[in-house]
Amino acid sequence: MDERPSSNLSLRASEIVKNVLENARGALGHQQEVEDSTEYEFRNIEWITCKDFTIELGKVRIEEYIHTWEVHTSWLFSLVFLEETDHEFHKQYHYRAQWSIPTRRTPIPKATASVYFVIVISKIKPQTLPVEVYFLVESNRLTHRPGKTRFREKWLKDVIESKTLLQNTVDF
Repeated sequence: MDERPSSNLSLRASEIVKNVLENARGALGHQQEVEDSTEYEFRNIEWITCKDFTIELGKVRIEEYIHTWEVHTSWLFSLVFLEETDHEFHKQYHYRAQWSIPTRRTPIPKATASVYFVIVISKIKPQTLPVEVYFLVESNRLTHRPGKTRFREKWLKDVIESKTLLQNTVDF
């Protein structure tokens, strides 16, 4: 009689261990699926070469790149060329994309958020190479590069929220 309870106990323990292992494999498989689904492909465009660059073509390419961003359709932007700066080894072309969410009640927004783009044309590298591009979000110092950074709509919201909070503290 001593063998029978012992064998039932062994059988039950074996089933429990088997279930635990199956659940663990399932959980690990699910975790791997989640990790795979959270991988993000950084979107970019084909940038023009240094020799083909014009101020207007730079503007067109920046707009094309902005359209790869995942922002809600209610966000609108206007892109303007600001200035050209000449340096010893390169020229920089500065642009500003000004963002807002106009509505019927407030077609002229109380606050906007800007994203500043710089296109760099090297004077010493081969002119057949693509232009270098980077951008900064207003009130942030971090430099972002197309194809290396995923743009976040939250950055625009944060800028507008901070401006709105500041406006609410000032009495006119």
